[in-house]
Amino acid sequence: MEVLPEDILCVCISRQVKDGEILAQGLATPLVAAGYLLAWHTHAPNSFFASAIGQSICKEGAPLGLETVEALWLDKAISTFGFANAATELLPRFKPKEFFRPGQVDSKGNTNNIAFGKNYDRPRLRLPGSGGIPDVTPILDDVHLYVPRHSRVTFVKELDFVSGLGIHPQRVKGRGAKYLVSDLGQFDFKNGRMRLTHIHPGVVVARIVAKTGFELEIAEPLSVTEPLTVEELRLLNEAIDPLGIRKLELLSGAKRRLALGEILEKERAQLI
Repeated sequence: MEVLPEDILCVCISRQVKDGEILAQGLATPLVAAGYLLAWHTHAPNSFFASAIGQSICKEGAPLGLETVEALWLDKAISTFGFANAATELLPRFKPKEFFRPGQVDSKGNTNNIAFGKNYDRPRLRLPGSGGIPDVTPILDDVHLYVPRHSRVTFVKELDFVSGLGIHPQRVKGRGAKYLVSDLGQFDFKNGRMRLTHIHPGVVVARIVAKTGFELEIAEPLSVTEPLTVEELRLLNEAIDPLGIRKLELLSGAKRRLALGEILEKERAQLI
């Protein structure tokens, strides 16, 4: 069975989960949802899910969907909360494990999801926004990040704006960034800045260095990401995401629009 970048990302996210944890997920993050569900199906059956979709908490999983996305977060919900209450009271209190996808990230794990360009009123590109990230990252000890497409566009020496707090001199609580996974490797922040700890199979260090816009610390010895198991791939492709929704986070432009249409067509055919 072919191993794709989206599979490696999901499995790496899954392997960061410990049984019994509260796992929070933002909007439009199917890679994270698939990773959490993989952990729930395998080594973390006692975990709880919390999502910005419906601001719900649940303890059961459902396959990923587009038109049926609420099947996981609302149909399976134990309880639901308003967004403001969840972001400002529940998440800071319970400090769940959550993976954030940055538009930009620096060597300290600070992130930007606001805009590209220093002029806020006339940016080069307006990003989706930071949601509850500014509320929870200043108090967390283990900010987790994921980047589906590793490039100098995302890994930058200086952020255009700061919307997620990593390791920052103005931090008064928590410790900030702890872990990051991209389609090329895995990283930690053990020494106060981003450090490459694992390269994915088939990836060379020089490629990662070339696609990173700041000097990257490299662990010694440097490890290779543990191969995916047959069971992990089976669960992803058959039980968790048979429609292939997770791949959307690695696509852009025309390819993404085409994939969206194909997935919706498959999903609608299954519902008939």
